[in-house]
Amino acid sequence: MSHLPFPVQGTGLGLRRALLGPLQDADPDRLDASVDFMEVAPENWINVGGRLGRAFRSFTERFPFVCHGLSLSLGGPAPLDETLLRRIRAFLDTHQVRCYTEHLSYCSDEGHLYDLMPIPFTAEAVTYVAGRIRRTQDVLERRIGIENVSYYAAPGAELSEIEFINAVVEEADCDLLLDVNNIYVNSINHGYDPVDFLQALPGDRVVYGHLAGHHEEAEDLRVDTHGAAVIDGVWTLLDTAYDTFGVYPTLLERDFNFPAVPELLDEVDRIRRAQERAAGPGPARTADKRHG
Repeated sequence: MSHLPFPVQGTGLGLRRALLGPLQDADPDRLDASVDFMEVAPENWINVGGRLGRAFRSFTERFPFVCHGLSLSLGGPAPLDETLLRRIRAFLDTHQVRCYTEHLSYCSDEGHLYDLMPIPFTAEAVTYVAGRIRRTQDVLERRIGIENVSYYAAPGAELSEIEFINAVVEEADCDLLLDVNNIYVNSINHGYDPVDFLQALPGDRVVYGHLAGHHEEAEDLRVDTHGAAVIDGVWTLLDTAYDTFGVYPTLLERDFNFPAVPELLDEVDRIRRAQERAAGPGPARTADKRHG
């Protein structure tokens, strides 16, 4: 199965403020050879001006961008923040952002919780969240993707995680941001087969994917940190995803403990090699850069 056309192509990198300077100073040829697109959380950049704003603009003019939201709280009890949505829509338009995604979770309840909380896996929650996603798409005037998230408890569950995700995506008629690290983490924490879970997802709705590292707290507990290198088991699951759904654009997330830029780009290059293996012989890729 495949979702065509994808909003971006190839391999991506999450742009964090701590990476602005290092990436500006990096060998431009090496950066262009490794990175086809970038991603930011719009909340971190809306109305940012001055030196930081100019630095950010230098990247949006150079690379295609996607956005991954942090604070929309799709599953939260408070009313949907339509003021924020209108600001996000203006940001997406200003920077010609190719795609907007959010977490299938919630992060507010009479205030911001500063964490991604699990939505109860119930039929009632499916209806509630799907309605909020549809309203989000109406306000933004574009389809969005939702991300399968890592979670550490499933309060009041009536459905399995995979049943819940599939039901939300179907009822909301939205797309999917596929995070294979979150599948790996959840499969250990909740005791299920990651390949079975992966293959039950709606691959025709995948718009792009995330790849990240995590922390091994215990043999049966993994914590999704985005602060370490991607482990072999997650790389293997990425290969399985490409074999199952075909090659889709995939982005490396790293939020802290940043290595030197060449080491970071080595991980991005490893994504490309996985894509090339899965795609098999064919024409060389064509970079879709803003300046190209």
